[in-house]
Amino acid sequence: MVEFMVDLLIAGAFVVLLVLLYLAERVVKARARARRLQSVGDRLVAAAARVDQQQEEQRAQARDSAALTSVMPAIKRPPLSLPGVAAKGGARPKPACERAGQQDHGARPARRSGRTGEHATRGDERGN
Repeated sequence: MVEFMVDLLIAGAFVVLLVLLYLAERVVKARARARRLQSVGDRLVAAAARVDQQQEEQRAQARDSAALTSVMPAIKRPPLSLPGVAAKGGARPKPACERAGQQDHGARPARRSGRTGEHATRGDERGN
């Protein structure tokens, strides 16, 4: 009977040891998961800060560009003449889109409507 009790005690200790090992594994995995989630959160915060900074830089560039073109609206076209230099030729030629009486020959001709004559309609085909 004493041998049976010793065997039972050893089996109980083994079961307790297995349960403790399982719990220790779960704690280690939970801590690793928490570290992983913390690093993901840190990276997400850093990425959001970078995006905010980039958007602010883009807004500032757009404001600067708008301010520059409002002060100097002719910045996109070259000057008619430079100060102190005689103009060569006549006035600056107008672009083709501004010339009167000329059409854009590179454009496609207008498309015709698909219905140019009498055609049977669905109602006619069904006998309605």
